[in-house]
Amino acid sequence: MYILVGGAGLVGLNLAQKLVDLGHTVAVIDIDANACRYAREQVGVMAFEGSAVSTETLIEAGIRKADSLAAVLRNDALNLALVTLAKHYGVPHIISRMRHGDFTQPLRIAGANHIISTIELAVSTMVNAIEYPQVESMMHFEQGQIEVLKLPIPYNCNVAGRSVADIAQDPKFPSGSLIIGYQAHPHEDLIIPNGSTLLEEGSTVLIVTKPNSLHQVVDFMEECRC
Repeated sequence: MYILVGGAGLVGLNLAQKLVDLGHTVAVIDIDANACRYAREQVGVMAFEGSAVSTETLIEAGIRKADSLAAVLRNDALNLALVTLAKHYGVPHIISRMRHGDFTQPLRIAGANHIISTIELAVSTMVNAIEYPQVESMMHFEQGQIEVLKLPIPYNCNVAGRSVADIAQDPKFPSGSLIIGYQAHPHEDLIIPNGSTLLEEGSTVLIVTKPNSLHQVVDFMEECRC
């Protein structure tokens, strides 16, 4: 895909690098000449020096052929303007970073398909790390209505040696929760389990659940067999 990244700050450059690593063609836009030079020489992407909310710069960068655009400029008002222009030029997939929640609805109205709240994401990640230190990672979907957590299976815990189907039928396993991924050992690939998949001690699972069931899920999965 051809992807435009508006903003060559820390977020924009790291995003561009990840996208290049995935095989996409990427161009960044920024008013900072040094940032553009770094993007070309160190990241290996095209870089256009100029305002990302300038129609001339956007057209030069190829916005009319872009498959996706990420607005990661330094303030919400500029990102809102960039999202509006991207929608105007027919970009099918538009993502925007957001600092303040007041811009959520304006960004949606302007045409953003996905809005990433950097402050909310950082705070939520830190809260989860404090409250659930045993959880390896956690992701939020649908504005926090769904949680996906990566959880190790402790030794001598109640679920070790049991099948996914058996766990799902256990009345103590929170309703609406589901084991969607299984990794027997760190060096093995993550698989999508079926009902007969047995959970081994020391393995790792991915579980989807509701936020209000997080404590129950973690407590159930770690309950000691003794």
